Amino acid sequence: MPSVLVVDDQFLIRSGLTALLTAAPGYEVVGEAEDGDEAVRLAAETRPDVILMDIRMPGTDGITATERILAGRDPGHPGGPKVLVLTTFDSDEYVFRALRVGASGFLFKDTPPDRLLAAIATVHAGEMLFSAGALRGLVDTYAAPPSRAPHPGLAALTPREREVLGLVGAGLSNTDIAARLVLSAATVKTHVHRCMSKLELSSRAQAVVLAHEFGLAARMP
Repeated sequence: MPSVLVVDDQFLIRSGLTALLTAAPGYEVVGEAEDGDEAVRLAAETRPDVILMDIRMPGTDGITATERILAGRDPGHPGGPKVLVLTTFDSDEYVFRALRVGASGFLFKDTPPDRLLAAIATVHAGEMLFSAGALRGLVDTYAAPPSRAPHPGLAALTPREREVLGLVGAGLSNTDIAARLVLSAATVKTHVHRCMSKLELSSRAQAVVLAHEFGLAARMP
């Protein structure tokens, strides 16, 4: 059962999301926050599996709150929390900024309830809520050019881990990477997890961005 923290500055939206999740089997709401500072505090207190995060809020916005929450994640709570950004603001740059700081997905607030519940389950499972093509388009548009300055964690990667990171950067799923490298999906998952741990990344989308920014993303035919 994924535990969920709901973050939105509008009471009606917060209460509506809470009511939806409370009525749906298999979901637990562990708290509500009306701004980014409260979200950071409640995330530390409740340790949710998934955070539904509004972007535009007075004071600390959702992107800043996401960055602070994921930077301070508990090593004893591996894999969490996952942040699913909800907004009415249609901007690809906002989407990219949210992904860059570690959000796992992005939805508009008019998303139907069944799709919202499915999205929570998707990010809870560690998957991205974006098609590979859409994410590559955002990265190509907004990511910094490949950097010549070394990332402090890259030297710790094994050759196989760098290869896997490059394929993640190309947008391939674990299943696709396994087929390409003739490995089991479980082995690929382990490599991805080790890459993210060594690079201190919070989401697969963040790994895609990093691979592009450091010129590691594989070029697919």
